[in-house]
Amino acid sequence: MNDGIGETFSLPADTLASLVAPGVQRLAARMAQDAFSQIFRLTLESDPLALSTALDEIERRSRNWARAAEGDDARALRLALLVSGIDQWGLAYCQAFGLNAIPGVSTLLGALRNSLDAADDARFQKAFSSIEQAESHAIDFKMELRRNIHLALWHAMIACEREDAKSIQAALGSLLLALVARMPVLGWRLAADALATIQLRCLTDPENSHGLAPELTQELFEALRRALPRKTFEPMLAHANQAVIDWQQSRRLH
Repeated sequence: MNDGIGETFSLPADTLASLVAPGVQRLAARMAQDAFSQIFRLTLESDPLALSTALDEIERRSRNWARAAEGDDARALRLALLVSGIDQWGLAYCQAFGLNAIPGVSTLLGALRNSLDAADDARFQKAFSSIEQAESHAIDFKMELRRNIHLALWHAMIACEREDAKSIQAALGSLLLALVARMPVLGWRLAADALATIQLRCLTDPENSHGLAPELTQELFEALRRALPRKTFEPMLAHANQAVIDWQQSRRLH
Protein backbone atom coordinates (compact mmCIF):
# COMPACT_ATOMS: atom_id res chain seq x y z
CA MET A 1 0.00 0.00 0.00
CA ASN A 2 1.16 3.51 -0.74
CA ASP A 3 -0.03 6.13 1.73
CA GLY A 4 -0.22 8.78 -0.96
CA ILE A 5 2.40 11.13 0.45
CA GLY A 6 5.12 8.93 1.86
CA GLU A 7 7.13 5.86 1.09
CA THR A 8 5.63 2.56 0.07
CA PHE A 9 5.73 -0.01 2.86
CA SER A 10 4.87 -3.67 3.15
CA LEU A 11 1.71 -4.80 4.87
CA PRO A 12 0.11 -8.09 5.74
CA ALA A 13 -2.23 -9.05 2.94
CA ASP A 14 -5.59 -7.32 2.79
CA THR A 15 -7.80 -10.32 2.21
CA LEU A 16 -10.78 -8.05 1.58
CA ALA A 17 -9.08 -6.51 -1.47
CA SER A 18 -10.23 -9.46 -3.56
CA LEU A 19 -13.82 -8.35 -2.90
CA VAL A 20 -13.33 -4.58 -2.96
CA ALA A 21 -10.18 -3.33 -4.69
CA PRO A 22 -8.03 -0.62 -3.05
CA GLY A 23 -9.26 2.08 -5.42
CA VAL A 24 -12.87 1.19 -4.68
CA GLN A 25 -12.10 1.21 -0.95
CA ARG A 26 -10.78 4.77 -1.24
CA LEU A 27 -13.87 5.72 -3.22
CA ALA A 28 -16.04 4.32 -0.41
CA ALA A 29 -14.21 6.52 2.09
CA ARG A 30 -14.77 9.61 -0.06
CA MET A 31 -18.45 8.76 -0.57
CA ALA A 32 -18.87 8.41 3.19
CA GLN A 33 -17.25 11.81 3.67
CA ASP A 34 -19.48 13.44 1.06
CA ALA A 35 -22.60 11.90 2.61
CA PHE A 36 -21.69 12.98 6.11
CA SER A 37 -20.67 16.49 5.05
CA GLN A 38 -24.03 17.02 3.36
CA ILE A 39 -25.95 15.69 6.35
CA PHE A 40 -23.96 17.79 8.82
CA ARG A 41 -24.35 20.97 6.77
CA LEU A 42 -28.11 20.56 6.38
CA THR A 43 -28.43 19.73 10.08
CA LEU A 44 -26.71 23.01 10.96
CA GLU A 45 -28.96 24.87 8.54
CA SER A 46 -32.06 23.49 10.32
CA ASP A 47 -33.89 22.69 7.09
CA PRO A 48 -35.85 19.46 7.77
CA LEU A 49 -37.29 19.19 4.27
CA ALA A 50 -33.89 19.62 2.56
CA LEU A 51 -32.35 17.14 4.99
CA SER A 52 -35.07 14.55 4.38
CA THR A 53 -34.69 14.92 0.61
CA ALA A 54 -30.91 14.61 0.87
CA LEU A 55 -31.17 11.50 3.06
CA ASP A 56 -33.42 9.79 0.51
CA GLU A 57 -31.00 10.64 -2.30
CA ILE A 58 -27.90 9.52 -0.35
CA GLU A 59 -29.64 6.25 0.55
CA ARG A 60 -30.57 5.66 -3.10
CA ARG A 61 -27.04 6.37 -4.37
CA SER A 62 -25.46 4.25 -1.65
CA ARG A 63 -27.66 1.26 -2.44
CA ASN A 64 -27.08 1.57 -6.18
CA TRP A 65 -23.33 1.77 -5.69
CA ALA A 66 -23.28 -1.25 -3.39
CA ARG A 67 -25.45 -3.26 -5.79
CA ALA A 68 -23.10 -2.50 -8.67
CA ALA A 69 -20.50 -4.88 -7.21
CA GLU A 70 -20.18 -8.40 -8.54
CA GLY A 71 -21.40 -11.00 -6.06
CA ASP A 72 -23.32 -10.92 -2.81
CA ASP A 73 -20.23 -10.72 -0.59
CA ALA A 74 -18.76 -7.81 -2.52
CA ARG A 75 -22.07 -5.96 -2.39
CA ALA A 76 -22.28 -6.52 1.37
CA LEU A 77 -18.74 -5.27 1.87
CA ARG A 78 -19.34 -2.13 -0.17
CA LEU A 79 -22.36 -1.31 1.96
CA ALA A 80 -20.45 -2.11 5.16
CA LEU A 81 -17.64 0.26 4.17
CA LEU A 82 -20.11 3.08 3.55
CA VAL A 83 -21.92 2.48 6.85
CA SER A 84 -18.65 2.22 8.76
CA GLY A 85 -17.30 5.40 7.19
CA ILE A 86 -20.40 7.51 7.80
CA ASP A 87 -20.62 6.22 11.36
CA GLN A 88 -16.98 7.08 12.09
CA TRP A 89 -17.44 10.60 10.74
CA GLY A 90 -20.46 11.02 12.99
CA LEU A 91 -18.67 9.73 16.08
CA ALA A 92 -15.65 11.96 15.44
CA TYR A 93 -17.77 15.08 15.03
CA CYS A 94 -19.88 14.29 18.09
CA GLN A 95 -16.68 14.02 20.11
CA ALA A 96 -15.15 17.17 18.63
CA PHE A 97 -18.22 19.39 18.92
CA GLY A 98 -19.76 18.00 22.09
CA LEU A 99 -22.85 16.54 20.43
CA ASN A 100 -24.83 13.63 21.79
CA ALA A 101 -25.88 12.53 18.30
CA ILE A 102 -26.42 13.70 14.73
CA PRO A 103 -29.97 12.49 14.02
CA GLY A 104 -29.60 12.54 10.23
CA VAL A 105 -26.68 10.12 10.45
CA SER A 106 -28.67 7.69 12.61
CA THR A 107 -31.63 7.94 10.22
CA LEU A 108 -29.49 7.15 7.19
CA LEU A 109 -27.64 4.25 8.80
CA GLY A 110 -30.90 2.77 10.01
CA ALA A 111 -32.47 3.08 6.57
CA LEU A 112 -29.51 1.37 4.90
CA ARG A 113 -29.80 -1.58 7.30
CA ASN A 114 -33.54 -1.91 7.76
CA SER A 115 -34.42 -2.76 4.17
CA LEU A 116 -32.05 -5.75 4.04
CA ASP A 117 -33.61 -9.18 4.09
CA ALA A 118 -32.32 -11.80 6.55
CA ALA A 119 -29.70 -13.23 4.19
CA ASP A 120 -28.40 -9.83 3.11
CA ASP A 121 -28.32 -8.62 6.71
CA ALA A 122 -26.26 -11.64 7.76
CA ARG A 123 -23.80 -10.98 4.95
CA PHE A 124 -23.69 -7.31 5.92
CA GLN A 125 -22.93 -8.10 9.58
CA LYS A 126 -20.18 -10.50 8.55
CA ALA A 127 -18.67 -7.91 6.20
CA PHE A 128 -18.92 -5.14 8.79
CA SER A 129 -17.15 -7.28 11.38
CA SER A 130 -14.47 -8.37 8.92
CA ILE A 131 -13.30 -4.76 8.44
CA GLU A 132 -12.00 -4.67 12.03
CA GLN A 133 -10.92 -8.30 12.31
CA ALA A 134 -7.39 -7.42 11.20
CA GLU A 135 -5.55 -4.11 10.93
CA SER A 136 -4.73 -4.72 7.27
CA HIS A 137 -8.33 -5.47 6.31
CA ALA A 138 -9.64 -2.66 4.06
CA ILE A 139 -6.48 -0.71 4.88
CA ASP A 140 -6.83 1.64 1.91
CA PHE A 141 -10.32 2.53 3.12
CA LYS A 142 -9.04 3.08 6.65
CA MET A 143 -6.14 5.26 5.49
CA GLU A 144 -8.31 7.47 3.28
CA LEU A 145 -11.07 7.73 5.88
CA ARG A 146 -8.88 8.61 8.84
CA ARG A 147 -6.77 11.06 6.85
CA ASN A 148 -9.85 12.99 5.78
CA ILE A 149 -11.46 12.96 9.24
CA HIS A 150 -8.29 14.21 10.91
CA LEU A 151 -7.71 16.87 8.29
CA ALA A 152 -11.30 18.11 8.50
CA LEU A 153 -11.05 18.46 12.26
CA TRP A 154 -7.71 20.24 11.95
CA HIS A 155 -9.24 22.73 9.52
CA ALA A 156 -12.14 23.25 11.94
CA MET A 157 -9.67 23.72 14.80
CA ILE A 158 -7.62 26.44 13.11
CA ALA A 159 -10.76 28.26 11.94
CA CYS A 160 -12.14 28.69 15.47
CA GLU A 161 -11.52 31.09 18.30
CA ARG A 162 -9.11 29.73 20.88
CA GLU A 163 -11.69 28.41 23.36
CA ASP A 164 -13.57 26.39 20.76
CA ALA A 165 -10.34 25.42 19.01
CA LYS A 166 -8.92 23.89 22.18
CA SER A 167 -11.86 21.49 22.53
CA ILE A 168 -11.48 20.38 18.90
CA GLN A 169 -7.72 20.07 19.42
CA ALA A 170 -8.31 17.79 22.41
CA ALA A 171 -10.76 15.65 20.43
CA LEU A 172 -8.39 15.36 17.47
CA GLY A 173 -5.54 14.35 19.76
CA SER A 174 -7.75 11.75 21.41
CA LEU A 175 -8.75 10.31 18.05
CA LEU A 176 -5.11 9.97 17.00
CA LEU A 177 -4.15 8.36 20.30
CA ALA A 178 -7.08 5.94 20.07
CA LEU A 179 -6.02 5.02 16.54
CA VAL A 180 -2.51 4.15 17.69
CA ALA A 181 -3.85 2.13 20.62
CA ARG A 182 -6.47 0.26 18.56
CA MET A 183 -4.04 -0.59 15.74
CA PRO A 184 -0.69 -1.36 17.40
CA VAL A 185 1.03 -2.36 14.16
CA LEU A 186 -0.32 0.13 11.62
CA GLY A 187 -2.05 2.80 13.69
CA TRP A 188 1.08 4.90 14.13
CA ARG A 189 1.53 4.97 10.36
CA LEU A 190 -2.01 6.21 9.86
CA ALA A 191 -1.38 8.85 12.52
CA ALA A 192 1.90 9.78 10.80
CA ASP A 193 -0.04 10.22 7.58
CA ALA A 194 -2.32 12.68 9.37
CA LEU A 195 0.64 14.64 10.76
CA ALA A 196 2.30 14.77 7.34
CA THR A 197 -0.91 15.91 5.66
CA ILE A 198 -1.32 18.67 8.25
CA GLN A 199 2.26 19.83 7.73
CA LEU A 200 1.74 19.92 3.98
CA ARG A 201 -1.36 22.06 4.40
CA CYS A 202 0.72 24.47 6.47
CA LEU A 203 3.34 24.63 3.72
CA THR A 204 0.99 24.97 0.77
CA ASP A 205 -1.54 27.46 2.14
CA PRO A 206 -0.05 30.77 3.36
CA GLU A 207 -3.15 31.41 5.50
CA ASN A 208 -2.16 28.46 7.67
CA SER A 209 1.09 30.16 8.68
CA HIS A 210 -0.69 33.05 10.44
CA GLY A 211 -2.94 33.53 13.45
CA LEU A 212 -3.57 30.61 15.77
CA ALA A 213 -2.90 27.88 13.19
CA PRO A 214 0.86 27.38 13.80
CA GLU A 215 0.45 27.60 17.57
CA LEU A 216 -2.47 25.18 17.73
CA THR A 217 -0.73 22.75 15.39
CA GLN A 218 2.45 22.81 17.45
CA GLU A 219 0.42 22.25 20.62
CA LEU A 220 -1.25 19.23 19.01
CA PHE A 221 2.11 17.72 18.09
CA GLU A 222 3.48 18.38 21.58
CA ALA A 223 0.44 16.81 23.22
CA LEU A 224 0.99 13.67 21.16
CA ARG A 225 4.67 13.67 22.08
CA ARG A 226 3.79 13.74 25.79
CA ALA A 227 1.04 11.16 25.56
CA LEU A 228 2.79 8.54 23.45
CA PRO A 229 5.80 6.41 24.37
CA ARG A 230 9.01 7.69 22.83
CA LYS A 231 9.43 4.45 20.87
CA THR A 232 6.09 5.15 19.18
CA PHE A 233 6.12 8.92 18.74
CA GLU A 234 9.63 9.32 17.33
CA PRO A 235 9.18 6.88 14.41
CA MET A 236 5.74 8.36 13.79
CA LEU A 237 7.09 11.91 13.57
CA ALA A 238 10.10 10.79 11.54
CA HIS A 239 7.82 9.05 9.05
CA ALA A 240 5.65 12.16 8.78
CA ASN A 241 8.66 14.45 8.35
CA GLN A 242 10.16 12.19 5.70
CA ALA A 243 6.90 12.31 3.74
CA VAL A 244 7.08 16.11 3.80
CA ILE A 245 10.73 16.07 2.70
CA ASP A 246 9.92 13.69 -0.14
CA TRP A 247 7.11 15.99 -1.25
CA GLN A 248 9.40 19.04 -1.19
CA GLN A 249 12.05 17.23 -3.20
CA SER A 250 9.53 16.10 -5.79
CA ARG A 251 8.39 19.72 -6.18
CA ARG A 252 11.96 20.83 -6.85
CA LEU A 253 12.41 18.16 -9.51
CA HIS A 254 9.37 19.49 -11.36
